Formats: sequence, structure tokens, C-alpha cells
Amino acid sequence: MLNSLKVNILRNLSNIPGWRTRRRLVVFESDDWGSIRMPSVEVFEKLSHSGIDMTSDEGYRFNKYDSLETAEDLTSLFDILSGTKDSTGRPAVFTPVSVVSNPDFEKIMHSGFSGYFYEPFVKTLEKYPGCDNSYALWKEGIAKRLFMPQFHGREHLNVKAWMSALKGNHRNTLETFKYGMWGISTNNDPDIGIELQAAFDFIDPGDLTYQEEVIATGLALFRELFGYRATFFVPPNGPFSSKLESVCIRNGIKYLSTSKIQLEPVGHKKTVKKLHRLGQKSNSGITYLTRNCFFEPSQSGQNWIERCLAETANAFKWHKPAVISTHRVNYIGALHRVNREKGLSELSLLLKEIMKNWPETEFITSHELGEIITGD
Repeated sequence: MLNSLKVNILRNLSNIPGWRTRRRLVVFESDDWGSIRMPSVEVFEKLSHSGIDMTSDEGYRFNKYDSLETAEDLTSLFDILSGTKDSTGRPAVFTPVSVVSNPDFEKIMHSGFSGYFYEPFVKTLEKYPGCDNSYALWKEGIAKRLFMPQFHGREHLNVKAWMSALKGNHRNTLETFKYGMWGISTNNDPDIGIELQAAFDFIDPGDLTYQEEVIATGLALFRELFGYRATFFVPPNGPFSSKLESVCIRNGIKYLSTSKIQLEPVGHKKTVKKLHRLGQKSNSGITYLTRNCFFEPSQSGQNWIERCLAETANAFKWHKPAVISTHRVNYIGALHRVNREKGLSELSLLLKEIMKNWPETEFITSHELGEIITGD
């Protein structure tokens, strides 16, 4: 009872600051599209048997269920989105927050771990069963305004930390490399010191120069793959230095996703706390967009439809858009079909409940939300 009261108080307090609107705007931001994770069920079993702990932390559901999106994953998701129309007659829409490349494991291995090489994610798709037609479906989703990609980084990987671990013969990193992945949790590993998934975290502030290059080359590849410039950027796992905002702006980014209480890395495992609100503009001129609703049906332990509806109601109560965070893993069936079936079934119910409770709802993209807030 007390815990529920505390959650409700915090939910209300967090929605007070920032930009407001009387419109019932709903945004689905879905992270991790394009990135590799678990190649197969067989690889999961082999890594588990090798002594790597695959099940004890929150990353378990990603290791068990998440993989590159197959054509069946995408068509199934599009069917659900197109099946619910908003007050303007437009279907529900996802903003898939996407990476545009993955490591080229073969080239890295042949270099003796002396150099890093990457490949466009469309080339990676060709190597995964069931993904042959996935890129064509990405473009179909864009054309139908069901699936409008924005930027999550060049890759969902801290390249500097990963290459250092490989060169240093870090056992678990080398073991996962053999199977074309890196996605085990390393946050509490003293030999690495940071989470490999956190692409823009760092220990050495000198890494910022390389991270600027990652952003610039990633955004150029995004434009090449999708035919338009990304305007919205969600740094993987959260860590991100404000010193990188200028290179983002130079390359087309207008809107940056941050947590409302951000721990910004400054190097040597130190952080500074920064408070952000929806629509806040930074000194560099970038506009911050924040999330206030969560929908993760692949994560056990709670009723995600009930929680997301409560958070949506609270957002509308304070005249805020409902910006829903939901990861790709919830809709992937390549490894376990039942995971996709459960995620899409609950997504369908959530969409219907949103329209039932708030028939004036408008489903919009993150880019469109940014334009509404800034008046562009």
C-alpha cells in the first residue's frame, strides 16, 4: 500500500514540469531495432553451459528472447499497428529507435583484434535466418507510416571498451565473440568497468573524440539507408555527455531523449546529476524529449497493460503527451514464438484500451512530437 502510494506520488511529481498540451498525444518509442543480440537458442545454451551467467540480471529477457527482427516479426507487428486507428483516422505508429550497423566479426578476427570494422545492419540481416526480406519491410513500414525509424547510435556497443576487452583476452568477451555477439552484462565486471551496451559511456574523457566520429558516421549511414536525416536520438542505455550535442546538431539531430534525472558521465567512473523536463532546450540548442510511460510485456512481475494505462492517464491529467518506452525484445519471435505472440497480444489490447478510454487520441512519432513542441 505504502509502496503504491509512493509510486503514485512520484508519477505525479515527474509529470508536473515541462511542456504541456491539451491534445491526447501518444508516442511509442521502441529501442534496439537493427542491433544484434542472441543469434539462436543453441548459442544461448552453449554460452550458459560455458559458465557465463545468462539469467541472473534484468538482461535475462534480452538474452533469452531478443534477436534481429525477422520478416515475420515485422509483418506481425504491422498487422497490429494498422488494426487500430486514432481520432484522425491514422493507424498506430512506432518510432523504432534504431542502430544502423553491427560489428564485422570476421574482419575484426582477421585483424587479430587490432582494428574495429563494422557493417550496415542490412548486411547483418542477410546472415540471419528469416531476415532476408526484413529491410524491404522496414521501407514498407516507412511508406505506410507504421514504422518511422530514428537514431539509436551507429551500433549498440561501446566499441572502445569492447575492443580493449578483446585485446586483453577477457574470457567472457572472447567466448561471446566466437558466436557473433557481445550482449552479456558487464556493468559489475571490474575488468571492463562499464556496460558494453552503453555506447556513449566512457572512463577516459579522450574517448569523446571517437564518439563524435561514431555519431557523424552513424547519422550519415542512417540517411543512406532510409533516405532521410534522423532528427531524434536516444543514446543506448542512457549515458551521454552534453559535449556531444554539438556534433549531433551539425548532423541533423534536433531532439534528444534523456531521463528526467540523468547521470551524465564525465570520466573515471564519475557522473554529474542533471535534471531534464519535456521540451527543455539545452545551451547547444537541442530539445530534450522525456518518457513517462512504460510497456515491457516480455518482463515478468507486473500487469504491463494496467501500468501503462495508469501512466497514460497520469500524463493526460497533467496535460502531457504519453511517451511510451517499449523495447524491440517484446515483439521478437525468432527465438521463442510465444514471446512475440504474448507481446503483440498485449500491445493490441493496450491500443484498444487507449482508444476506448481516450477516443480523441492521436498516435504520432517522436519526430512529430518534437515539431509540435518546438513549433517547427
